[in-house]
Amino acid sequence: MTRLTSAVRGLVTALAALLAVTTVPATAGATTEPRAPKDFVALSSVDPTIIQEIRYFTPHNFVGERIDGYEQPICILTRPAAEALHKAQRILLRKGYTLKVYDCYRPQRAVNHFVRWAEDLDDQAMKAEFYPNVDKTRLFADGYIAEKSGHSRGSTMDLTIVKLPARPTRPYHPGQPLVPCYAPKDERFPDNSVDMGTGFDCFDTLAHTLDPRIQGVQRANRLLLKNTMESLGFVNLAEEWWHYTYQPEPYPDTYFDFPVSRKSLTSGH
Repeated sequence: MTRLTSAVRGLVTALAALLAVTTVPATAGATTEPRAPKDFVALSSVDPTIIQEIRYFTPHNFVGERIDGYEQPICILTRPAAEALHKAQRILLRKGYTLKVYDCYRPQRAVNHFVRWAEDLDDQAMKAEFYPNVDKTRLFADGYIAEKSGHSRGSTMDLTIVKLPARPTRPYHPGQPLVPCYAPKDERFPDNSVDMGTGFDCFDTLAHTLDPRIQGVQRANRLLLKNTMESLGFVNLAEEWWHYTYQPEPYPDTYFDFPVSRKSLTSGH
């Protein structure tokens, strides 16, 4: 009996070891993406009328390729920020305009992508449009690129205003000739937005919201956006006419890294 018991025990041990060998790699190889907290929503579920042109899902940005973490071209925000943006949209619709968002929540992996790009001084494929007057060695020092972004906290967005009826913006084709982002509106890459004096993500002091060189209709357009947003609790980043953060932020100290995708949302919306 003792020998049989020992044999059985040895067989069980061998089977357990074999099972461990066959199951561990599968478990180790599986990765689970982080999910958004419950109070993050797709903007379209709060206001489907706001135009979405998510630039970092496309190659038309200062890097020149789709950015890490952008799995779908959708705007995700904390619910308070999305609901405040809906109120801004209602104000602008009555005046014959609509909002258009270029970027909303941005995962930390996307910010890391920006940092890697900024450190690669040989990659200047999009310089002629987005930073023609800025030496790439200055991107960190001048504040254009940072290792953390308020976008990753979920209540910051980049946006503009479009006159209704909105005309479609033609797609960008990689390799096409690039024009400086501060060129006259009819010369730079076409955008269906009103003229803000520069294009989106223009690394230039002309993009500062209240730069004194921006006057006339361009200044009026910036002030229309600024006054509308600030009346609802948004704060503008003075160096970027398109950049606004809803206050108070639900997550002022948390930098999330879930992908920009509907499946990241707990609600599924």
